[in-house]
Amino acid sequence: MAKILIIEDDPKIALLLQNHLEKYGYKAVITEQFDAVTEVFKLVLPDLVLLDINLPSFDGFYWCRQIRQISTCPILFISARSGEMDQVMALENGGDDFITKPFAYEVVTAKIRSSLRRAYGAYAPKVKERVVELNGLTLYVERMELGKDKGLVSLTKKEAVLLEVLMKRSPRVVAREVLLEKLWDDQSFIDENTLNVNVTRVRKKLQDLSIEDAIETIRGAGYRLVPNWETS
Repeated sequence: MAKILIIEDDPKIALLLQNHLEKYGYKAVITEQFDAVTEVFKLVLPDLVLLDINLPSFDGFYWCRQIRQISTCPILFISARSGEMDQVMALENGGDDFITKPFAYEVVTAKIRSSLRRAYGAYAPKVKERVVELNGLTLYVERMELGKDKGLVSLTKKEAVLLEVLMKRSPRVVAREVLLEKLWDDQSFIDENTLNVNVTRVRKKLQDLSIEDAIETIRGAGYRLVPNWETS
């Protein structure tokens, strides 16, 4: 059963969407936490998102960018704003499709079905998932998830990049310059302070899996990941 997250501030439309989608066998979740969309996304872990543009606090373009930092799941914009620039902005900010209000619910369902097929089903690229495994610790690179035993935590894109490098080179030391190069972004350069912050966040994610003191700081050199945890 595919799970759909509905981010729509009109409660009537949100409820109608939920009822319609559940009639077709989907699990539809409505959120009213419009100031914490990313946190809701991490809790729900939906297969697809229906996202309005006009939302309290921040607009749908902002939240689409935030979701894209942690997931590649399909995002369909639903909005009464029908201008060409709005549709361009939706796609440029990471959306997969744009549905204009008022809409036919059958059209929404068809677009959802099509997007899910492209992402996960018959039309999805038959590419083997990239997985990195080290002593029972498993990094699902494209999913941006890290698992051990029955535990699973979500990662940001930069956290996944850091872990992939550290896990592949473990137990060797990875120079700070190498990590900085790996974290190079098309639009900005990650400075050393940001690297420190991301390493701290990765350590916290490891702690969530009951892994302590696995990332060592080697003064004047860089970091290394020591597989000091027990395998199941």
